[in-house]
Amino acid sequence: MSSTTAGQVIRCKAAVAWEAGKPLVIEEVEVAPPQAMEVRLKILFTSLCHTDVYFWEAKGQTPLFPRIFGHEAGGIVESVGEGVTDLKPGDHVLPVFTGECKECRHCKSEESNMCDLLRINTDRGVMLNDGKSRFSINGQPIYHFVGTSTFSEYTVLHVGSVAKINPAAPLDKVCVLSCGISTGLGATLNVAKPKKGSTVAVFGLGAVGLAAAEGARIAGASRIIGVDLNAKRFDEAKKFGVTEFVNPKDHDKPVHEVLAEMTNGGVDRSIECTGSINAMISAFECVHDGWGVAVLVGVPNKDDAFKTHPMNILNERTIKGTFFGNYKPRSDLPSVVEKYMNKEIELEKFITHEVSFSEINKAFEYMLRGEGLRCIIRMDA
Repeated sequence: MSSTTAGQVIRCKAAVAWEAGKPLVIEEVEVAPPQAMEVRLKILFTSLCHTDVYFWEAKGQTPLFPRIFGHEAGGIVESVGEGVTDLKPGDHVLPVFTGECKECRHCKSEESNMCDLLRINTDRGVMLNDGKSRFSINGQPIYHFVGTSTFSEYTVLHVGSVAKINPAAPLDKVCVLSCGISTGLGATLNVAKPKKGSTVAVFGLGAVGLAAAEGARIAGASRIIGVDLNAKRFDEAKKFGVTEFVNPKDHDKPVHEVLAEMTNGGVDRSIECTGSINAMISAFECVHDGWGVAVLVGVPNKDDAFKTHPMNILNERTIKGTFFGNYKPRSDLPSVVEKYMNKEIELEKFITHEVSFSEINKAFEYMLRGEGLRCIIRMDA
């Protein structure tokens, strides 16, 4: 596969964001060969995540344009740079917005997945190796996004951000595991760890929250209570094991009090997937004293402050945070893919739309309107 293109510049199509909030433009770009410890991938399927939309709208960060967004995807290794030994052309892979160098203290720790070298950096638009972009149009550099830039037929990543997976796994399904679905699933299974028969509350019933609910279902929770301000999400959530619903707008008391009344003092575990600071505080205050654990997944605004009375903690409630569901990308993602292959998790129900690459702006429209969960973008169409 690599014999014809390895070491050469590849010209291909990419969806370029020239400025904030403006529709992406399909352009011919030049993709340079991978340098040391880099891998060039042929992307076959990618999907749109809310993070792409957030940074495309340039909300709350230093805008960096022109840029190629995209970070949930599945593809095949086209060629590898010097020093890459654990990947070869033809391998099926998931690119990941964070990474695992396998050398730093975090990577060597069983407790952390927050690699010093490769953890997410939304401001950096270039490769670590030389501080330059691998994308250009007529000599003009086009910036990378979170080290992945999957809205391109070919892209270059650091080897530590590429997970090799079972070649039999359908890339148009498992591509959604490279970000949001794994984040929610892992928040429940790896961090909250609900016991069989326990009660779990999930705040926010978007794709990440529904993946957290799916994790609670897999763990054998007896009650899974979905909390959301949008009642339209409740029917869909039943497919993911959610058994009861609470809309805070329907009550004249704080939602943590509503949940405490429903559950004889509080839920055993809660997972917060909204990024709303009020939801975070409610998710903590709704867990049962003595053993309750709250896990925060959503990303707050930069000026938010978490406030609760210290007695809530002294009464033996635990609050935890998680990043990418505590999965180490290279070590752990292959086994999550196997869960799908073994029919332990269903991914089809997360995929509600599919468009061709030329229609990529439709995927943005679906998300901006709040329609569906994940939209798969077929790169060959």
